[in-house]
Amino acid sequence: MSNEPINVGILGFGVVGGGLYKVLTDNAESITQRVGRPVNIRKIADIDWDRPRDIEVPVELRTTDANEVINDDAIRIVVETIGGVKSALGFVMAAIEAGKSVVTSNKEMIAKHGGDILDAAAAKSVDVQFEGAVGGVIPIIRTLKESLDADQIDEIMGIVNGTTNYILTQMSREKVEFDKALKEAQDLGYAEADPTDDIEGIDAANKLAILSAIAFGHRMDVDRIYREGISQILPEDIAYAERMGYVVKLLAIARRHDDDEFEVRVHPVLLAETHPLAAVVGPFNAIFVRGQACDEVMLYGRGAGALPTGVAVGGDVVDCARNLAHGATGRVPCACVGQAEIVPMGEVKSRVYVRMRVKDQPGVLGAIATIFGSHPGRYRRQDRRHHLDHARV
Repeated sequence: MSNEPINVGILGFGVVGGGLYKVLTDNAESITQRVGRPVNIRKIADIDWDRPRDIEVPVELRTTDANEVINDDAIRIVVETIGGVKSALGFVMAAIEAGKSVVTSNKEMIAKHGGDILDAAAAKSVDVQFEGAVGGVIPIIRTLKESLDADQIDEIMGIVNGTTNYILTQMSREKVEFDKALKEAQDLGYAEADPTDDIEGIDAANKLAILSAIAFGHRMDVDRIYREGISQILPEDIAYAERMGYVVKLLAIARRHDDDEFEVRVHPVLLAETHPLAAVVGPFNAIFVRGQACDEVMLYGRGAGALPTGVAVGGDVVDCARNLAHGATGRVPCACVGQAEIVPMGEVKSRVYVRMRVKDQPGVLGAIATIFGSHPGRYRRQDRRHHLDHARV
């Protein structure tokens, strides 16, 4: 086997790009041992090298032109850590067209354009890896694509956004209002200055689109995923949940129906204190998988941060490098067949928690009971069998 280095180019040098650089340079010797060839960072593109960073990069590695990375014939793997969709998608497609393997942690891009990206990669017989797009350091994508590939997955349920989990944890433990918990999350770097994607469930929906497509083998239209955030959760809701033996969590939920339709939804739930996901607190993520043969599997770990995500992205780089070293690129292709048929939220059956403010006078509770009685609900056998024991908020 050749000992020639496998060269890597990085597009974007923010939190994730910096974490990846540190992981690949600090662990260069052990990575060489695992791949059989050195994995070398050859060029890093970023539009602003003047902003302060914790990590110093040699001047000879720097460029402000992404095309210098994409068009460098010596670079075999391009890592996209820019974020956003438009520019990142253009660079990724150009890198694939140039015959390079691609690694990205861009969940929005993969959720919305993953089908086109993977089709282009298959045509060029190159790898596209995106473990860092979901769950930070948690190896959920590789688990679904490879470890559980022989099973039929029926359900995925998880806490996939550390910002919202931290906020809900603080509201429960410290008995604070949503706005105060959000401010704490921003001060600690868990939430962006504009937290909309996190607190309104957009980030979680993008991640669920990726996970459910891999698990079920059908591409998911992220715009059809039901989405509800946590900005309307009040301390009273947290308190009532605790009195009933529940915790409030923002969950991403996907289930297979018998007729090959799928529930795919993101919203707050009341989760029984006895459920494994109920113990996941702070900025941590956890993903619960149920398959016909594997039964129940749960993966847990840090869902964000420079080094956790850098490890996930770095693992993808190592995997791509190993495939290049052995001439095995394109080894695990996309196996999705067409678009998924998503069940409208109005047809999903589940228990619901309702809190109402009413006048304290005779007849009010009777009127409410009459309204509920005129709309009897039924639980599917599937819901009872799965022992989910959670209710929508």
